[in-house]
Amino acid sequence: MGDSYVIAIDFGTAYSGYAFNITARDEESDPILKRWGAKHGLDTPKTPTCILFDQDEKFLSFGYEAKTTYIKMRGEEAKKHYFFQGFKMDLNRNLKIKAANNKEMEALEVFSESLRFLKDDALETINAKTRTKLTPSDFTWVLTVPTIWEFSAKQFMKKAAMKAGIIKKGDDKKLVMALEPEAASIWCKKLPADGFISEKHNTESLDQTAGTRYIIVDCGGGTMDITVHEVLEGGALKELIKTSGNNMGGQNVDRKLKKFLKEIFSDGVWDEYKKNYPSEVQKMMYDFTYLKQVDEDVEITCPYNLGKLARKKKSIEKFFESVDGASWNEGYIKISQEKLRSFFDESLQGITKSLREIKKDLNIGFILLVGGFAESQILRQHINEQFGEEYKILCPVRPQEAILRGAVEFGRNPKIVAFQRSRFTYGVAVLRRFDESEHKQEKKITADGKEWCQDIFKILLEEGEGVGWDETREHVLTAVDPKQTQMSVRLFRSKMKNPRYVDDWGVKDVGSFTVKLCDPERNKERKVKVELKFGSPEITATGTDLSTGEKGSLKSEFKTL
Repeated sequence: MGDSYVIAIDFGTAYSGYAFNITARDEESDPILKRWGAKHGLDTPKTPTCILFDQDEKFLSFGYEAKTTYIKMRGEEAKKHYFFQGFKMDLNRNLKIKAANNKEMEALEVFSESLRFLKDDALETINAKTRTKLTPSDFTWVLTVPTIWEFSAKQFMKKAAMKAGIIKKGDDKKLVMALEPEAASIWCKKLPADGFISEKHNTESLDQTAGTRYIIVDCGGGTMDITVHEVLEGGALKELIKTSGNNMGGQNVDRKLKKFLKEIFSDGVWDEYKKNYPSEVQKMMYDFTYLKQVDEDVEITCPYNLGKLARKKKSIEKFFESVDGASWNEGYIKISQEKLRSFFDESLQGITKSLREIKKDLNIGFILLVGGFAESQILRQHINEQFGEEYKILCPVRPQEAILRGAVEFGRNPKIVAFQRSRFTYGVAVLRRFDESEHKQEKKITADGKEWCQDIFKILLEEGEGVGWDETREHVLTAVDPKQTQMSVRLFRSKMKNPRYVDDWGVKDVGSFTVKLCDPERNKERKVKVELKFGSPEITATGTDLSTGEKGSLKSEFKTL
């Protein structure tokens, strides 16, 4: 039962949600998506990635609830509370993130409480629907992650999922990491022609023929991820090029609007407003989410307090005299179509540049646009104008749902992504006979009367190289010192194709394990076979003493490496 029950959480920069499947593995059924916002007169597939804590850092609410509660708060009350939004991309080395009141909280607390809310809500929804008492361990959990995330950020998400009670220690197999463009691709393969927005009045679906190649552009709030897939015989997917990405998602457009509002409300008016009424700024940005989906002149309500601060300096109309592209219209800030389009320029240039870098000789037929930012007419028109002659452009009718739905399918059958490109070069540390002309002097050691060079990076898998589902790479290590009783196997990774030493710049230590060696009397030539097995979601390194069968091993999330 349990292994066919899947809950997928799409923890987005701007919006988050979940979908689930509670049918047997061999039954065909579409994932069920939780709808959000009913209390607020809305019906959306995701809820804003916002979380609210009280002054003692205790969790209060998440999503629309958090946003509306915070927006209604007055100045001093708002300052006491910790309100976070768009914090996913703030995940960095210091592991503390700043709330709207400029105070900081531990990132692990903010992320784990967000995941805990989504987990609890999902179980509540499912148990009400099925009239059962299912627990987290009854499910495979899928977390979607951006491709540009570093190893440390993905490991952090696993830690947050553990703290949130999604999985227990040692239950790692119950948590799967799905790359966002891959999840979207899986879902779009299933869609009929009428499941796509038709920009050019052509009724196209995604070709399922083996050999079909297409580009997936995942247009998120924080990131834009691009990858290329090929359909294999039987419908599985092969990743043709290593996924690339940038941080030019929809929130970049929001930043441009804020910059423009600061330009309009000059003389420090906007800065003062932002400082004293952060919840009202949130409301303005929230309203803008819907306005940026259109390609026409738009009007943003000017909040009372912004108008009041502005009038202290001069009449509101005066603020608009020195700016192009905006005008005052009886309580509304009117922004021209041309100005609105200019907010998109940087994001669109970024996406165009990334798409132009994809080699022409790959024989690609389609571009697939997914993610919440693909709701924008301006973005879709731009892609059609730039690439419509070369490719068929497809965008699902509900592009924001594609990742969540595909993530559930991926949880049910991870083998559907049969072939991936390695994001790193993997290898183990080995010894070589020392050569003056080739090796660094400081790497020289003596063992069993012979001179050796230590810390050589022996490549097992190269960056950009294709790796199949459950593929294994092997290398045999030989003990050089007859006195040693165990062998340490050290695994490393690097973004460079061909690192020489394991302590070169850019080489990261993935982990190590030891293998107990047989008695040298029993076998003079003691060998350990190292196997690196790639699968979804894990990479497993195993070392086996070839004389005794003694093993040591290391597990790590493949999706996170």
